[in-house]
Amino acid sequence: MKLWAGRFDKNTDVLVDELNASIGFDFRMYREDITGSIAHSAMLAKQGIISEEDAKLIAEGLKAILADIEEGRLPFGSDAEDVHMAIEGELTRRIGDAGKRLHTARSRNDQVALDIRLYLKREIVEIKELVLELIETLVNIAEKNTDVIMPAYTHLQRAQPTTFAHYMMAYANMLGRDVTRLEDCLNRMDECPLGSGALTSTTYPIDREFTAKELGFARITQNRLDGVSDRDFAIEFLNDISILMMHLSRFSEEIILWCSWEFKFIELDDAYSTGSSIMPQKKNPDIAELVRGKTGRVYGDLMTLLSVMKALPLAYNKDIHEDKEPLLDAIDTIKKCLPVFTAMLNTMRLNTENMRTAAGKGFINATDCADYLVKKGLPFRDAYTVVGRLVNYCIETGKTLETLGPDEYKSFSTAFDGDVYEAISLETCVAKRNAAGGPSKESVGVQIKYIKEFLNEHGR
Repeated sequence: MKLWAGRFDKNTDVLVDELNASIGFDFRMYREDITGSIAHSAMLAKQGIISEEDAKLIAEGLKAILADIEEGRLPFGSDAEDVHMAIEGELTRRIGDAGKRLHTARSRNDQVALDIRLYLKREIVEIKELVLELIETLVNIAEKNTDVIMPAYTHLQRAQPTTFAHYMMAYANMLGRDVTRLEDCLNRMDECPLGSGALTSTTYPIDREFTAKELGFARITQNRLDGVSDRDFAIEFLNDISILMMHLSRFSEEIILWCSWEFKFIELDDAYSTGSSIMPQKKNPDIAELVRGKTGRVYGDLMTLLSVMKALPLAYNKDIHEDKEPLLDAIDTIKKCLPVFTAMLNTMRLNTENMRTAAGKGFINATDCADYLVKKGLPFRDAYTVVGRLVNYCIETGKTLETLGPDEYKSFSTAFDGDVYEAISLETCVAKRNAAGGPSKESVGVQIKYIKEFLNEHGR
């Protein structure tokens, strides 16, 4: 018999049971459910709502159930409605009437809201550590490649010279923002909803601050209607994970391009590549492609919860039952993607000669050539026009800015002199870009130092 069956004269239809059941996925929150129940029973005893003896029996019974679950001695079948009812039912079976007193001054509504917050708090800490590990990997790669020149792109066209280290630090900064977003999310969700009851709390003299402190929350939720029906924290979490996956997807796109024969900037380790069932020459960047693909899956999780919540009146509605599956799916996805992505980067090999060769094509030093003329006294727009004509001449004659002769330069502007070749060398182009945030070795060194300090502040 269901724990809520007193009001009903007949059993629910089996199809209703199947639709209503969540034990298949919310069972993962058994630890949080038991932890919350122990704190709740301790508060009830402290307030004289139940006896100390009953509270002791409840705590001992719940701890025994936790041990049995974790050691595989207590599986819950599909006949259980959800993890909350399954655990309470098992507790009552073991300790009798004391177990029936556990749910005093509590509803499944605030119980579920509590369990999700406790679960997400733990998961955010784990996900954050995985992101920090990835950032640390990028810093290590950057430190080894501050002199590796490569082209940077706009519109997927070669634009200006940069270094591989500069590229890596761009992604390190993106991921750093992901870490702080998760931290902000954790701070906002660090509120205990327990004691909200079904929607307007209870007439029992409960102590919400006590349970909040017992469970490690910074504070209690301030409104009890909001306490049971709020899923903003879950939506914010999914949004943060979606942005994180977007960053991984952008990086994956670069990896996929760089692996191609058209670029050949990097080669992935065999352990993080796959082959073709028919084409023996293929070495595919499937890990990067899967991460790119799974980004859409996480976006779907976010849209699912946004859609569930978009028209719900206060307070709790059964629609909110649909909050857990997208949350759990997003958590599983990001926790699968981050470690393998980090390992893939850790083991990739750079083809630095190909990067340097690519940087030597596409006139990516044209801006520096224009800046050279500006320093000789030409207005920038005039210098821009001169160099544009130079580039067009090079294309027509099959030359580059480096291979033009002095007389050819002079034919476009008498401001050109022999020192132009030094000014437009790729090494000079990179070294002179030493303003904060630029690709010069000194500037990248500052960026690396900043991210290292960020990692140090986060215990890395």
